[in-house]
Amino acid sequence: MIALVLGLVLGTEREFRGHPAGIKTMGLISLGACMFTALGLLPEFGTRVDPTRIAAQIVTGVGFLGAGSILRQGGDVHGLTTAASIWVAASLGMAVGYGYYAIAIFTAFLVIVMLVAIRPLEMRFFRNRNRRYTDRPIDPTES
Repeated sequence: MIALVLGLVLGTEREFRGHPAGIKTMGLISLGACMFTALGLLPEFGTRVDPTRIAAQIVTGVGFLGAGSILRQGGDVHGLTTAASIWVAASLGMAVGYGYYAIAIFTAFLVIVMLVAIRPLEMRFFRNRNRRYTDRPIDPTES
């Protein structure tokens, strides 16, 4: 339940901003990562299960999901923050799956602060960031 709630909170911020990976996506990623992690710790599967190998596969699979959310349009790249949020949602689920509830909750708090509080600073100090790439003509010889 904790992993689901943390994923839903993270997804709510993404949904509020109008990004494609929203409430359901982040909740499912966090919950799924928690389940895979917790199942790797169960003694019923014997001593041959290595939780670190399961964690590595979660990171790989979630990296694939995050890569799918990154789009390149001309000189602009969109979706990097959403991809990072997907990655963090999985890490929150993994932390809860390993039993590190306080760390997961604190990290979720930091992520929400980062996504919400940094945006006004970014808009104020870096508002022309995207314009510098789109104002110049595109050179077809550039790679």
